[in-house]
Amino acid sequence: MAVAEAPTAGGLAALGPPQDRERFKFLSLGWLTPSVVLLAVLFAYPIGYAVYLAFTNLELIGPTAQSFQFTGLANFTRLINDPTFWQSTWLTLIFVVGSGIVAQTVLGMALALLMRRALPALRITISIVIVTAWIIPEISAAFVFYAFGTQGGLLGEVVGKPGTDFLSSAPLLIVCIANVWRNAAFSMLVFTAGLRNVPEEIEEAAELEGASYWRRLFTVTLPILRPTIVTNLLLLTLINISDFTLIFVMTQGGPGTSTAILPVYMYIQAFQFNNLGYGSMIALALVLIGALLSLFYVRQLKPEIK
Repeated sequence: MAVAEAPTAGGLAALGPPQDRERFKFLSLGWLTPSVVLLAVLFAYPIGYAVYLAFTNLELIGPTAQSFQFTGLANFTRLINDPTFWQSTWLTLIFVVGSGIVAQTVLGMALALLMRRALPALRITISIVIVTAWIIPEISAAFVFYAFGTQGGLLGEVVGKPGTDFLSSAPLLIVCIANVWRNAAFSMLVFTAGLRNVPEEIEEAAELEGASYWRRLFTVTLPILRPTIVTNLLLLTLINISDFTLIFVMTQGGPGTSTAILPVYMYIQAFQFNNLGYGSMIALALVLIGALLSLFYVRQLKPEIK
């Protein structure tokens, strides 16, 4: 049987340009105009204006509430020399890494692996309990854990210290526990979907070779799930680094500034101390931190080039 030869580069060139190549038409730009206008009005302009406000002396009330001026790098200099900002950055790192990247990822993976092998009735029960904690409003979850950890709450009875106000003695720990309880379902759902894409043939082949469950998990399953894990870490970082409602309802950043992560500290400066310009600078710093972390995760998703 004769086998047709693939056309060479010269042969393709002789055929001329592909007949199905899409031609660019300037008229098509008109259809993009409404989308461009919406993006400019609802996205680009607010972001640009917020960046501009970060370099002004705008206040919520007072003489500069309306007649504010451009102050150059004054807010940036204040930010660099503000010890509370660096404390808030450290608290944000603890909150994001501890309760988000580590705890939610590990717990979500454990729940996904458990549900993979559990009986249908147990799988449904776990799903209902975990997902319910995720879908309830964040302010409701905050009130639940406020009642749980405050003086006279159930936590004191459980650990044998009735009457202890854990929101005063260990506020960051209680906030992190509340955050894990509420958001672990997200990682569980992501990993559950990812585990469905792991070929059963590969795991069965490893089992026939005598590999134990843990060895199969760390040498077969997790490497295949690497893109899913990195994507989950990216989403968890962005979700947790911007968390505000949970902490503010439970502690309002206190006692003192012991739970004032960057979104909370930004709110305190902008709307309690009336420094909208400085609050915008903190928000800009938060956006830059999130962008750098996102860039790091995106680079991890790129395929290795050898």
